[in-house]
Amino acid sequence: MVMTTRTRVRRRRGVSRRWTALIATGAISAGALLAVQPAAADLIADDPWISEISDGIYQFSVPHSVVVDEVGAVPDSFAVEGSFGPGHQSSRLSLGRDGDIWSAKIGPLDPGQYSFHYEAKVDGGGVVEFRNPETPQAVTAQPSLSTLFVEGESAEWLQDVPNGGELTTLDYDSRVAHADRAAQVWTPPNYDANRTEPYPVLYLLQDEGQAYSEWTELGRAAQIFDNLVSNGEIEPMVVVMGDGDTSRVDGEVLRNLIPAVEESFHVSSDSDQRALAGIGRGAAQTLELMVKKSKEFSSFGSFSGHFDGFISNGHAKQINRNADLVRLYVGNTTDASYNDNVALSETLDAAGVEYETDGSNPAYGDIWNTWQEALADFAPRLFQGSDGEMSEGHLALDGEHSLPDAGTTPTPWIDENGIVTFETDEFPEASEVVVWANWGPAGNWLRIPMVRDGDRWRLTVGPLDGGSYYYKFTGDGVDMKDESNPTFVNSEPTWSTFYVAGEGPRAKYTADVAPENRGEVTTMSYDSTADESRSAYVWTPSDYDPARAEAYPVLYLQHGGGQTWSDWIQVGRAAQILDNHYLRGSIDPMVVVMANGNGVDFPTEITEVIVPTAEQNYHVSGDSADRALAGLSMGSGHAFSTLLAHPGEFAYVGLFSTFGSVPDDADVDALNEGTELLSIYSGDVQDFTLQPTLALVESLEENGVDHVFHPLIPGPHSWDVWQKSLIDFLPDLFTAGE
Repeated sequence: MVMTTRTRVRRRRGVSRRWTALIATGAISAGALLAVQPAAADLIADDPWISEISDGIYQFSVPHSVVVDEVGAVPDSFAVEGSFGPGHQSSRLSLGRDGDIWSAKIGPLDPGQYSFHYEAKVDGGGVVEFRNPETPQAVTAQPSLSTLFVEGESAEWLQDVPNGGELTTLDYDSRVAHADRAAQVWTPPNYDANRTEPYPVLYLLQDEGQAYSEWTELGRAAQIFDNLVSNGEIEPMVVVMGDGDTSRVDGEVLRNLIPAVEESFHVSSDSDQRALAGIGRGAAQTLELMVKKSKEFSSFGSFSGHFDGFISNGHAKQINRNADLVRLYVGNTTDASYNDNVALSETLDAAGVEYETDGSNPAYGDIWNTWQEALADFAPRLFQGSDGEMSEGHLALDGEHSLPDAGTTPTPWIDENGIVTFETDEFPEASEVVVWANWGPAGNWLRIPMVRDGDRWRLTVGPLDGGSYYYKFTGDGVDMKDESNPTFVNSEPTWSTFYVAGEGPRAKYTADVAPENRGEVTTMSYDSTADESRSAYVWTPSDYDPARAEAYPVLYLQHGGGQTWSDWIQVGRAAQILDNHYLRGSIDPMVVVMANGNGVDFPTEITEVIVPTAEQNYHVSGDSADRALAGLSMGSGHAFSTLLAHPGEFAYVGLFSTFGSVPDDADVDALNEGTELLSIYSGDVQDFTLQPTLALVESLEENGVDHVFHPLIPGPHSWDVWQKSLIDFLPDLFTAGE
């Protein structure tokens, strides 16, 4: 843990006075898609509005009375806005009100640091941002912002370290700003102000719009250095996070900050023991000093920086002679400085400056995650040499990045790295347009605001994990479909869909296979018991043969409430899942019928209409051992009620996000004898049918009904969960004779 102190330095007429510091007190199988989510209910120590309700899943619970006090009225909408989106992009998670509490769940969150605030919208379009007023202010320059740190193995380098270094606030007089200023200073564990050798020192400068304290408040710089020291990765050094909010950085840093630091701390005044780095504007200032004052520092780091000046041959020779290290860092193409870094590399090349680049961090844009990783890479290279290699997985800066001209392509436009760009001209007069999509952790639905571009709106996000997505635009509260996207969803006219290629298992199973390996999807019409003609989609395998000797087994796959017969194809990508399984040889040849289950007595509809029609029109078996029935949510209720009403008619039954109970008069012997497999799946604690699912499982167990309850799938009541359920369920079908 970092200790904190405060030191005051005054400089008058060249005479200094130091005040005494005041010491104050971290190829995969389908089955691998599933993961157990154990129960938990841990409150976050410094914020009772946040609780970890399961591993990595967090619930925000805000008292309505506090919301009204902060807003001055009952809000029209209420959300938590934070770095929860793809690539940790800022996004909104809507909170719903239940009595006296507004709440929402999200997760599992990847380990690391998140920042967020609460956002309420009121009549007239006003927005009020706030944090829990009972918690300590986390970010000095952004009072409404709070932070949440999620522990985990991948974030150990950001976690608190017992007996870590000490963090001191250094106050000093700035002759440039003509005001008192402050900096934060990290000293390593066992810092010795009397040791023989003074410590080398790294100076860090913040970006425009940031405060110097954000290096520790949002960047967790102190924890980064504590862990680097603990792991023996850096030379013992002092780190100064100075205030670079000035147009005269040479005067502020060289004539004010550095003398104050050298007076108060046992640091070297030798230039070969000084390093300088910064973010954005701070990076530009670092590069400016590199060119103009290269003798003052031995190492320079540019994080999401830029440089607009000229580097002469003379300056280049001085840099090469004086600098041991010049290293550039930038995020992916969502980083606003990406092209600036391409240009910076060209400038340095043209001038003959010797430098290193860490390439482009593919995971993040111009956000703290990028700069944290940059800092953790840069510091170990100081005062002990650098191998010049890029970080693992980083991409070379091969040239400037540009998006297609507005209006020239269908959207979304997806690049080879999973960066996705949306645009629309449907809201020319709107004050705000957002994209709502299932791109949050485990398929959570998050809203991300678009940016106005003339009379159009654009949004670039990513990278997105591989898999299928669905989304819609909302402009000033009005939902609208992306008209430039040719996909459609019959049950939700404002939805569009898209697919992002990737290496994950869900991405592989929902990908399009080559045309010659695709099964055929046809439409089957039938006369419903609802006194109307209805339709069903029917998938047949790529080598389907209506004349083969043996009839095909058949799966009847049902949609959920508010959906219809086309959703498994249009949103669930069932055809792609079946194609990929069949291509891999992980399922037997089968026919899959996706019918309409709305507004009917389903056990009657399926047995007297849908099954007979399928058997008349397709070469499918009439043997109950060759029949399966599955569904999601409402469709799972239909499947279970059919199982109870007609035990033995369907040998395989799958229930996804389900509910129900075994009635007292159920024929349990008939259920067990006639059912080869009753397979049950559910999302985690975010799935609102989890408790009904658990109640059904308990009822099955109490009544002796054979079943398999699979590990919970991370995610809410969503297509992400149901796709994974189907992927896992299909290989278990029609295997009784194997």
